[in-house]
Amino acid sequence: MKHFKSFLAIILLFSISMRLSSQEKKVAVVSFYSNRMIDYKELGLGSEELINNILNLRDNPNFNLNPILEKYHNAFFNDYSSKFPFKLIPENEVTSNQQYKDFVPKYAKTEEDLKNYSVYKDYKYIYEGFNGKANEVGVANIFKDQADGVLFTEIYFSLKKGFGIGGMATIKMKAFARISLYDKNGNKVWVINESADSKKTGVMVGGIPVMSPDKILPMCESALDELMKDLDSNLPKIIKKSTKL
Repeated sequence: MKHFKSFLAIILLFSISMRLSSQEKKVAVVSFYSNRMIDYKELGLGSEELINNILNLRDNPNFNLNPILEKYHNAFFNDYSSKFPFKLIPENEVTSNQQYKDFVPKYAKTEEDLKNYSVYKDYKYIYEGFNGKANEVGVANIFKDQADGVLFTEIYFSLKKGFGIGGMATIKMKAFARISLYDKNGNKVWVINESADSKKTGVMVGGIPVMSPDKILPMCESALDELMKDLDSNLPKIIKKSTKL
């Protein structure tokens, strides 16, 4: 019995040690943005008129995604971060880092290209994913002495067809979130992709979605609200199944 109690004590100490070790891990969030180009592939359409409407929406000053991005940002740092098995280093330590400011990513965007994105405050747009190894390694190297890894996140939106007859139909918005974690050597640890549909709907007239900001923005916000609910409940389970940093 005495040996059994000693064994349990060792297991408990090991468990606490592992938990503390995990909590001591630190990660730098290095890219945080939203795509302003509303995707339309799920509509099965590709007319010149629709593409022009998408571009006109992007360039419309009333199509302001910043409040929506701010909502995602606040949820990310205030709620989701507590579910990660590591701590996020303060944002100002990332965005004020001179090497980070000077970093020129592969696939850097021109001023014209950057119109496609709403980048949160002082963050940089840095591509991550397929063929993005140079960026993942490069930015991880900047923070290797401060953090055990780097994290990228983005949100984007896509139209999807509801129900209707002929050229008249309803549409919904689908919100997507991608959260990607890399270790200090730029090796992928895990990637989370989540999506959710809006409760609010819009309409298609003559087979073309009505793309005015006052119609599209409420759908984007509704979709993001549903997405954040899903992330809030699914994130712990997703991370539990993932490789630890």
